[in-house]
Amino acid sequence: MDTSILQDIGLTQIEIKVFLALIDLGSSSAGDIMEKTGLQNTTIHRALHSLTGKGLLTYTLVSKKKNYQAVDPNLLLTHLEEKRANLQSIIPELQARIKASESKPQVIVYQGFKGAKELLHHMLDTDAKKYVAYGGNQTSIDLFGDFFWKNFHTKRYEKKIKAQLIFNASIKHWVPIMNEYPLTEVRTTKQVFEQMTETVICGNRVAILVYLPKPFGVLIDEKIAADSYRKYFDLLWKVTKP
Repeated sequence: MDTSILQDIGLTQIEIKVFLALIDLGSSSAGDIMEKTGLQNTTIHRALHSLTGKGLLTYTLVSKKKNYQAVDPNLLLTHLEEKRANLQSIIPELQARIKASESKPQVIVYQGFKGAKELLHHMLDTDAKKYVAYGGNQTSIDLFGDFFWKNFHTKRYEKKIKAQLIFNASIKHWVPIMNEYPLTEVRTTKQVFEQMTETVICGNRVAILVYLPKPFGVLIDEKIAADSYRKYFDLLWKVTKP
């Protein structure tokens, strides 16, 4: 018999041995169980006490000595259903706590090439339908490579997320490349100013990418912050041209 199923409902290995011994023996004393299982007397008594508390054993007194009997195995289902009911009773509170924690601002740092790329993909893992970014520069292309950015924006439009992008003048040559992607608008700054950062806003998330030789990114997951950065982007969008 697969006794791991009994473990799944919360019984220990010792409790399982004692319970099955009583199933086989019928009404029995602790001594009978010890002889059947080879377990120590104190170990058996701890298991008997625990199983009795769980409602899986009953006992009778015969000449001041306890004889134990396993309950009908169908009661194991009742035991499991009670556990399920107890768990269901606290689910609303657990869900409320999750919602409370989600409402707290989160700031996470993503280190290195792998971390920075993971952050960018995390920005697409959202229900938001608009992705805006400013500060795109030649350094970001040199560090991550053409393939990464083309693959990234392919995934973005496949998820039907519209993009508005403001590039530095240093990558004007990327404007026609990006214009080939659906749901994409690109504008550029007038002067070549090779800043080392790029800011991305999508939904309630803000990502700040720092394009050093060992790049890193900072995620701010907070609605007010995202709305503030988005307003700044809108101002920049108005003063740049396609």
